[in-house]
Amino acid sequence: MMRRWRKADERWLQAMVVRPDNGFNQNLVFLSWVPSTSDYCSRISRKQFQMEKKTNYSILGCLYSNQFYLYICVGSLVICCCSYEIHAVSNDSFTLSSFTYGRTVLRPFDWRYIRVDLPTWFSSMTISLESDVDFDKSRITMADKSNLPMICAREGSPPLPDTYNTSFIGLVMDPILNGSLAIEGLQFFEKCYPMQKNVLIKLTNEQISPGVWYFGLFNGIGSMRTQSKMINRGSGYAFSGNVSVEGCLSPSISGQFCNETIDHLSCVDQKSIQGTVTSCRNDGEQPCIHQNESKLYSLDLLGVTEEIIISATNVISNQTQPSNGANNVSDIILMCYARHGSISSPSAHDYSGNINNAPLVIRSPKVGRWYITITTLNLSNETTGSMNVCYSLEWKLLRCPIDKAGLNCTWERYTLQTIMRKNPSVPFESYYLPASDKVSSNSANFLVEPLLSNSSLGQSQSQHFAWTYFLVDIPSGASGGSIHIRLNSDKKINHEIYASYGAQPIEDKWDYFYANSTSNSNGSMFFKLYDSDENSISFYIVYVRGGTWSFGVKHLTSVSNASGSQSQSQSQTTMSISIERCPRRCSSHGTCQNNVEMSGLSLYSYCWCDRTHGGFDCSVEIVSHQGHIWQSVSLIASNAAFVFPAYWALRQKAFAEWVLYTSSGISSGLYHACDVGTWCALSFRVLQFMDFWLSFMAVVSTFVYLADIDEGLKRTIHTVVAILTALMAENGPTRSSNIILVIAIGAAGLLVGFSVELLRHYGRFSFSVELFLNMLHSWQTIKEWCRNLIKTIVKRFRWFFVVAGFAALAMAAISWNLESTDSYWFWHSMWHVSIYTSSFLFIYSKVNAINRAGEPENTNYELTRQDSFSRGQDQRENGRVR
Repeated sequence: MMRRWRKADERWLQAMVVRPDNGFNQNLVFLSWVPSTSDYCSRISRKQFQMEKKTNYSILGCLYSNQFYLYICVGSLVICCCSYEIHAVSNDSFTLSSFTYGRTVLRPFDWRYIRVDLPTWFSSMTISLESDVDFDKSRITMADKSNLPMICAREGSPPLPDTYNTSFIGLVMDPILNGSLAIEGLQFFEKCYPMQKNVLIKLTNEQISPGVWYFGLFNGIGSMRTQSKMINRGSGYAFSGNVSVEGCLSPSISGQFCNETIDHLSCVDQKSIQGTVTSCRNDGEQPCIHQNESKLYSLDLLGVTEEIIISATNVISNQTQPSNGANNVSDIILMCYARHGSISSPSAHDYSGNINNAPLVIRSPKVGRWYITITTLNLSNETTGSMNVCYSLEWKLLRCPIDKAGLNCTWERYTLQTIMRKNPSVPFESYYLPASDKVSSNSANFLVEPLLSNSSLGQSQSQHFAWTYFLVDIPSGASGGSIHIRLNSDKKINHEIYASYGAQPIEDKWDYFYANSTSNSNGSMFFKLYDSDENSISFYIVYVRGGTWSFGVKHLTSVSNASGSQSQSQSQTTMSISIERCPRRCSSHGTCQNNVEMSGLSLYSYCWCDRTHGGFDCSVEIVSHQGHIWQSVSLIASNAAFVFPAYWALRQKAFAEWVLYTSSGISSGLYHACDVGTWCALSFRVLQFMDFWLSFMAVVSTFVYLADIDEGLKRTIHTVVAILTALMAENGPTRSSNIILVIAIGAAGLLVGFSVELLRHYGRFSFSVELFLNMLHSWQTIKEWCRNLIKTIVKRFRWFFVVAGFAALAMAAISWNLESTDSYWFWHSMWHVSIYTSSFLFIYSKVNAINRAGEPENTNYELTRQDSFSRGQDQRENGRVR
């Protein structure tokens, strides 16, 4: 039965396949190589190739089968399945990776990095972020840039938008529109965009190059970002997101939708006197392209190359329907567009030229994949028909021996070997020394003169310029550090230093350079110059990109005689190249911290500066030494205001309040003394908890003191308040909402005290039901009761001091809200004075309870005297009787 069903099923499917007008023929043949295709689809493809020798079956023949309807259902299911598979792989792309990042909170001046790895066969990258940032886009240009939440991007290493105190280079104030970023210049000059509530960014291989990309999310930038602060005032925001990377199935396919075919050329290496010349050209027939169409090629450079020469030969034009005679080949423009890392086009390319007239020469190309696009144009206006251009493409790569460089391979090139520093607590710190017998060194420095090139460019008869190159391999894990280059000489330094990533630097092509104190890359975002003069050079490349770096030293050589013999300079110049986690060891004003970016794939370092300095290297003095002394004195001495409420509480024999005010003032002074770096009696964490907890308790106890309740109930309220305020001080003590909560708890304690006092006062009288009803219905009684209650409240407080206490409390709240990173010391000192002053005014405003005769009550004391007196008198009387 099963065999009959399969044969009938195959006959029915064959009838569907062989019809040329059913629309499934080509697609089903295409599915024959897809691994995920079902057995039915594979069987269809195999049967199709066998149908040429078999008789076609008619679908009407299936009507004679009893399982006709079953075949219809099964066949429809198979066709739908095959159609779905065809649609799923039509663009030849698949998901390479996908990462989801949970909700992350960025406090003021906090930041996070996200790393994304893009292989060479990626097609697109999509970043989707959701945040609670909510501000008007029209006010972005008017906002303070240092407090603006933003997202930055950089290739190869983490972005650092605040290398300089006043540097906002690359900050694009316009919001991200349609998920598009301005990606030009992202390799060494980052772009930053304001953070938005919803961010969707999609970048393709036509826009960015493969490799490692970093995206940084910042909540404020500037020199104060790395300054250690007790409290960061400002608003934070939370974000979450997803990053997905799509790739192409085949390495010969590229493009955003994996719909562009990449042609490859066959290459042959040839040895020459200068070095190795690699020639690549077409195999077989010449490629032909239509007018205004293009053809895409790729070239992978695995090592440092001197130059690439791209040329076209045997250019032939096949003109259809010419208007005035044959087409002239010289009128054809065979444009060549070359681009490193990304697909080249007429609108996006690094180099371009008409290779029909002259070869395109690329000097010192970068290591990696190059994309070359060939397209044709016709300058002649006399042709009206279509045109096909056939050509032979050829490119040549010149590579010098490993120890030589330059177009003639006559300059010296040295590969520096890595020597790790023996400090396990500081990862990826190392220095580099040349692997050459010409010099030997037991330190991180080496002599430059024995390594300099002898041949020159020959600009004049007496002086010549020459280049000497040093290759350095930076591990990918060190991309969160900085590379430090130093030169020291006993004479004036006439050398110029050029640095380039992935290629040898030349005079008109480099990434960073230093010629003298006025001509250098100090304006660059990632180039930092330190203490350089005529005899020394010192600079950093911040957050260096992992990979091959080439440092070229351009120097002078003097000719001693006509035979070409040269004499070495008498100067002694030492050079050092090293990787440091933090520039200048944070300038001795901070500590170097290590952290892992959010994906957990790489490590980066940053400086955590002291209270008076900031900046990425702690070199920016935010507060002067004298200003720091004044700020410290103000923050510590302002706590002396606790004396006023403590003194009055002690005078009124309110010992619990006296202990709270005294301990709160002392703990706050010790806390701020530790915060400003003067002296830490205990750990910072313990002092912070004690300061906030006792401050909360002091505020609440002030409210409770205003109620006239017995000591038992007061101890109960204090115990409950101690538990609540301890939880607040332990979890987010610096939140502004804690002020509202503390005042609310104090007001609740005061209300409970008043309620208990009221019930206790009227509880002395026994009301019958009739009396209670008469009181409710007697307006005179209600009026008298309210009058007595108001009279009692009025006599309870000194209302001038109550109003003054509320004014001081309002001043404390204003001071709290006005606190910022710049003015924290002033407004927080005002907070200390205002909050203790308000406590003193409140407790001073309370008047002792008034008895019926208008005299202050001291019930416990009088009862004790009367009781003692009566007992003594009774004893004397009893003695007399005896």
